[in-house]
Amino acid sequence: MPFRAVIFDLGGVVQGSPLHAIAAYERELGIEDGCVNRVVAETGEAGAWSRLERGLLDLESFYPAFEDDCAAHGFHLSASTMFARMGTDAAPRPNMLRAIERLREEGLRTAALTNNWVTGETEAHPLIPIFDEFVESAVEGLQKPDPRIYELVLARLGTAADESIFLDDIGRNLKTARAMGMTTIKVDSPEEALAELQTHLGFALT
Repeated sequence: MPFRAVIFDLGGVVQGSPLHAIAAYERELGIEDGCVNRVVAETGEAGAWSRLERGLLDLESFYPAFEDDCAAHGFHLSASTMFARMGTDAAPRPNMLRAIERLREEGLRTAALTNNWVTGETEAHPLIPIFDEFVESAVEGLQKPDPRIYELVLARLGTAADESIFLDDIGRNLKTARAMGMTTIKVDSPEEALAELQTHLGFALT
């Protein structure tokens, strides 16, 4: 069956990776590598990070709550400083923008599927116009890897899972998509990910 849609995560895929900024901040503080991600994973849906991404907390409420989560795991940081660092690394990647443009030129449907948060800014996300559909965890009250948010983006695209390709930089997010029947691409290097996407589609993206 030919592919009809390509779904993109934003941070770490279409935009620069927040994980790099988090890792650099951990090194600066002299705390163990990966400890922030472990807090996110271990606190689960009850944790501040998950509640932020589901739209249950705004940033100002999130900062002290996440700092408390970290303190309970034995280390201290400034959540506002960390998020400011993440923001500086979030510039769009030109090769990804051009690839999305090419996909639409070829008649494929495109979507963003992102775990994000309410920033308090009134302007819409600047990348919304380049996609056919734009699905945000903080708007929907669901976050990856919950299967329901994947079902939602597929429904809005009007495509089946086996007609869709999903790109993300986090393995647990890809695992759900793969189990549902999507073709998945893990994005470590944007260039390598785009080369893999081209192979699946059979036409050039650059």
